[in-house]
Amino acid sequence: MGHRIVHLEIEASILVHHFNYAIRVESTPPVITNRFASTDGTQRFLLRLEDGQLAESVLIPRDDRVTFCISSQIGCALGCTFCLTGQLGLTRDLSAGEIVSQVEVLQRETFSPRFSVVFMGMGEPLQNYDNVLAAIHILHDDRGLKVPMTRITVSTVGLVPGIERLASEPLFPNLSISLTGTTNAVRDVLMPINRKYPIEAVMDAIGKLPPARQKRVMFECVMIKGVTDSPDQAETLSLLVRGMRVKVNLIPLNPADEIPFERSSDDAVLRFQNILVSRGTATFIRKNRGNDVSGACGQLKRKAEAGPISHTLKP
Repeated sequence: MGHRIVHLEIEASILVHHFNYAIRVESTPPVITNRFASTDGTQRFLLRLEDGQLAESVLIPRDDRVTFCISSQIGCALGCTFCLTGQLGLTRDLSAGEIVSQVEVLQRETFSPRFSVVFMGMGEPLQNYDNVLAAIHILHDDRGLKVPMTRITVSTVGLVPGIERLASEPLFPNLSISLTGTTNAVRDVLMPINRKYPIEAVMDAIGKLPPARQKRVMFECVMIKGVTDSPDQAETLSLLVRGMRVKVNLIPLNPADEIPFERSSDDAVLRFQNILVSRGTATFIRKNRGNDVSGACGQLKRKAEAGPISHTLKP
C-alpha cells in the first residue's frame, strides 16, 4: 500500500495511510486548558481532546534539546500502587492522531528545533500497541516529523507480548522497562501485572533481543523509601541484568498526597547506584523535574476532575 504523511496543522479531518495503518487525524486539535510552569523550566499541560477528555503532556528543557513526555491513554488499567494514573482507571485509548497532536502542541511551545519524545505520560503504551506504533511511524517518517528512532522512547511496565511484538518490528524505539521492584514478592504488590508477567518472563524477553536492540533498553527503578531501595534489591538487580547490554535508570519517587509511599533519601539512591556500577552496570539517576507543578503523572487530571486547580496559569 502506498502511504502519505501530512504535517499535522490540523484544519480538517484527514485520513493518512501509512504502510498497513489507516490513521485518522482528528479534525479538532487538542486545546491547552491549563499550563503550569515549574521553577526548573518544566512545563506541564492539561489538554482537552475533541470528546472533552483530558490528557497530560510535559515539556522538559535540557541543555541541548527538549523532551516531550506524552500520553498514550486516558488513565491506565494496570493499577500500579505508586502511580496516580493507575488510580484513575482506564477511560480509553488515544488514537494515533491524538498522540502525534500532543507533540505538535508542545512543538509550538518551544523555540528549540531539537527534541526527543518519550511515551511516559498517562497510560501503558503497549496496551495501545497499534495506535502507538502508528504514531511512532508518523513521528519518524521523513514526510512526518522526522524524529530519529534514537530520540523516541516507549515505556512499559513489562507487557511481555507487546515487547515480543515490538522486537519483530522493522523500526525499534528506545525501550524503557519500568521494573521498580527487583523481586516478584515486591513487584507483585507494587505492580499487579507482575502476577501475569513476572520478572523472569520480562528478563527472558529482553534477553532474546539482538545486541543492537538490547543496548537500547533501559530498566527503570522507582526509588521508594524502605520498599525498593535496599542494598539487597540492588544486588538482585545486578544479577538479573548480568550479561545484558542494558542500562539502569533510578528514579526517586515523585510523591503525592494520594500515594502511600515516600521518596528514598539521596544517600540510599547513591548507595543503590554504587552497587550496580561496581558490578559493571551503567546506572544513572534521573533528576526529578516539575515537582512544584503537580509533577506526579495523573495528578493534574485528578485535580481537574475534582475541581479547580490551585496552580497559577502561566499566560
